[in-house]
Amino acid sequence: MNQSRLSRHGWRPADPPRRPVLFVNPRSGGGAAARAAVAERARERGIEVVVLAAGQALAALAGAAVARGADALGMAGGDGSLAVVAAAAAAHGLPFVCVPAGTRNHFALDVGVDRQDIAGALDAFTDGVERRIDVAEVNGRMFLNNVSLGIYGDAVRRPGYRDEKARTLLETAHEVLGPGAQATGLRLVDDTGREHCDLAVVLVSNNPYALERPLVRGTRPALDTGRLGVVILDSPDERPGTPGRAWSAQDFEVRAPAPVPAGIDGEPVDLSPPLRFTIVAAALRVRISARHPGASPSATLPAPRLRRRLSRSERQPGRRP
Repeated sequence: MNQSRLSRHGWRPADPPRRPVLFVNPRSGGGAAARAAVAERARERGIEVVVLAAGQALAALAGAAVARGADALGMAGGDGSLAVVAAAAAAHGLPFVCVPAGTRNHFALDVGVDRQDIAGALDAFTDGVERRIDVAEVNGRMFLNNVSLGIYGDAVRRPGYRDEKARTLLETAHEVLGPGAQATGLRLVDDTGREHCDLAVVLVSNNPYALERPLVRGTRPALDTGRLGVVILDSPDERPGTPGRAWSAQDFEVRAPAPVPAGIDGEPVDLSPPLRFTIVAAALRVRISARHPGASPSATLPAPRLRRRLSRSERQPGRRP
């Protein structure tokens, strides 16, 4: 992508930092960082590298780097690790660099990093462009991608999830939605004022996903709309015939009778109810290589023309759509 196209997506040239620090998770992505020699190539660029050892607290390491005078923070790892370092960067107003060394690298895709060019992502430190994006929070904890509750929240806690996601999700769905399944207890009020109880799925994202665009449905067209994306799926017994809906909001709340198993950027967490979600607009300074795409795949497609079909009941006078 040339400079003029980058600027259309909000990217601006940025001066190289003087004391950048890069954290490397050698276990993420089956050792992707090691295969790309990320640590060695970063040191060649004059970047301080911290390779995580088992049991080390990443948040504490990031805080210590800031205390030593770091003026840019980067993370080579999966989405969960990225969020931890990005939170430290946002808290101190520092630029954040994403090096896509995880398994799926969802954030990298949506922010416009070339996921196939792991080593090239380091150019964000030396020849980078910068823009501000939103972050989201649940009960004060920041996330970059999404929080999943219900089926997905249960699935991410299972030992085989990372290796066999599809099979684990199917098994979890059978247990959560099948005969004799226990109620989830998840409750919320949607954008129309309708209450939903015992939801099977709640997915809250930092900016909405492109659900109406089949080829790029798993991506977000923008990360600076100042809106959360919300997708819900009712349990079959709760609302048969209306499987779910999607909308956006600046903040909202999920209630539950007990701590809720959740996946935050793919990491298993227990959240204490009520779960309060909010968007924090333009809170994170992100830098990427000037040679990388600079936009999500869904950002480059024209918005579809949506056509809504009314049900018979909605066509009747006096019925609320």
